[in-house]
Amino acid sequence: MYLLEKFMRINNKFSFFLLLQKHKMPMCHKLINFLSILLVFVIITSCNKLNIFKKRPATSHSTGWTFDTEENGGFSVSELNKQETGPGLVFIEGGTFVMGSTQENVLREWNNIPRRITVPSFYIDETEVSNLDYLEYLYWTARVFGKDQPEVYRRALPDTLVWRARLAYNEPLVNFYLRHPAYQDYPVVGVSWVQANEYCLWRTNRVNELLLINAGALNWDVNQKNENNFSTDAYRAGQYGSESGATDLFTRVSIEDGILLPDYRLPTEAEWEYAALGLLGNTINERIVERKVYPWNGHYIRTGDAKYQGSFMANFKRGRGDYMGVAGYLNDGASITAPVGSYWPNDYGLYNMAGNVSEWVLDVYRPLSMEDVADYSPFRGNVFMNKQTDSTGAVVQKDSLGRIPYIEVTDEESKSRRNYRYANNINYRDGDKQSLITTTDWLNTSEFDNQSLNTMYNYGVSTLISDQARVYKGGSWKDPAYFLSPSVRRFLDQNEAANFIGFRCAMVSVGQTSSQGE
Repeated sequence: MYLLEKFMRINNKFSFFLLLQKHKMPMCHKLINFLSILLVFVIITSCNKLNIFKKRPATSHSTGWTFDTEENGGFSVSELNKQETGPGLVFIEGGTFVMGSTQENVLREWNNIPRRITVPSFYIDETEVSNLDYLEYLYWTARVFGKDQPEVYRRALPDTLVWRARLAYNEPLVNFYLRHPAYQDYPVVGVSWVQANEYCLWRTNRVNELLLINAGALNWDVNQKNENNFSTDAYRAGQYGSESGATDLFTRVSIEDGILLPDYRLPTEAEWEYAALGLLGNTINERIVERKVYPWNGHYIRTGDAKYQGSFMANFKRGRGDYMGVAGYLNDGASITAPVGSYWPNDYGLYNMAGNVSEWVLDVYRPLSMEDVADYSPFRGNVFMNKQTDSTGAVVQKDSLGRIPYIEVTDEESKSRRNYRYANNINYRDGDKQSLITTTDWLNTSEFDNQSLNTMYNYGVSTLISDQARVYKGGSWKDPAYFLSPSVRRFLDQNEAANFIGFRCAMVSVGQTSSQGE
C-alpha cells in the first residue's frame, strides 16, 4: 500500500522505477509489483468508463437494428447523454445527512427533529434571485400581456409596501429598492410564495425557448402576445409553433431528444437545508467529521481569514438596534440587504445560504414533517396533477396565458394504486382524519373529507397553520444569529410577502448522480 500510494502521488513510470531501485527488490518481485500496481492504476483511471452504454450506440443493444436510418423506420437516439446545466445553477451532489436541529431550540417549537434522510442530486441557484432578474421577468410580462391582460402584470409585481413601518421612515426603500440601478444586484423581496413559483415557470419557458432556438428547432419571435407566447408544455403538446416558425410537428423536439431542461422550481426544504449546510467539505471516507451549525465550519459567526479577521460571515442583526456595526468599521457592511454575491460562499459555492434574506421553499409547513415524511427525497405538499384532456383523450387547448390546464388526479384513478390513495397528500398523517387523536373525531367523518384541513388545526383560532402555510428557511438581515442555522424552520401564508424573504430556484438532476460522472 505504501508503494501504491507513492506511485499514485508520483504518477510517472520513470519515478516508479527509481522507487523500485531505492527499495532494492528482487527483479521478479519488482515485475510482480509493477504489474499489480499497473493493474490497479488502470482500474482506478478507468472507473468512470465501466458503463458499457457511456457512448451513444450506433445499433440497438437488444435487436441489432441500426438507429437513425430510413430503412428501419427512422428510430432516432439522441447524441446527448447528460443534462445541460441551466443558467445560474450549481450542481449539488446528493447523499445522506442528518436533517434537523443542530443547536438548542430556544423557541421550544420542537418542529425540526433530527432525522437521517437521503437527498438525490439536484441543481440550485448560486445566488438569490436579484432585483435585476425579477425586473427582466416584469418587463417580459408587461410586453406580452400588458396591453390586453394587464392584471397578469399586476399580479407579478412585488409588494414594495412591505418596507413600510409604523414608526420608521422607509419610504425611500418603498420607492427605490426594486427599480433603482443601485439596487439591481440586491435580492428581490416582497414576493409571495405564489409569485416565486410563477417566476420559476416563466424562467423555465424562457430558458427552453432559447435552447430550441439554438438547436435550430425554433425561430426567434420577439412579438409574442397573450396566449401565443412560448410555453414548454404547450410546445410539447403541439400547441405552439406554426405562428412562430417552429419545425414541423413530426420533427418537434421531445423529451427523448434531451434538449429541453426540466422545470425551474423552488427547492424542497430538504434540498435547501442540504445545500446550505454544504457538508461536502466535511466528509472523509463517508464520515462527517464535523456537523455544522451554520453553512461554514465552527460554532461562531466571524471569519478566521487573516485579511478580514473578525468580520461577520453573513448579513444579520447583531443585536437590538445594531444592523450594520459602527461607522468606520461596518461589520457586515449592510444595513438591510446586501448584493446577492456578497460574503463567503459555502463548500458548494452557494452565496448567502445564511443571512441577507430568508428564502421560500416548496414545502407546506407541518410541525412534525421531519418525523412523518419519507426518508428519500422528503417533501410535504404533493397534489398529484394530470394535464386536462377532452373526451377523445387529447390535451385540451391552452388557456389565455398560453398554458396547458392541469387538474387533480381523480379518486377513481387513485383508488387502485398501492403507493397513494388520494391526489391531495398535503395532510397525510398530519391533518387528515387518520391523524386525529380522539375516537369521536375519527368516527365523525361527515364534517370533513380526507384531503381538507380538519379540526386538528383550528386555523385562525388556535393556530396559523393551514394548507397555505409554506416553509421559509435561513436567517435574514432582520434576524439574530440563531436563525442563521439552516435547520431552523418558519412559515408564512403562501400569498403573503415580507421585506426579509426572497427565493432562489432549483432543478432536478436527470440521470447524473455524481459530480465526477464525466
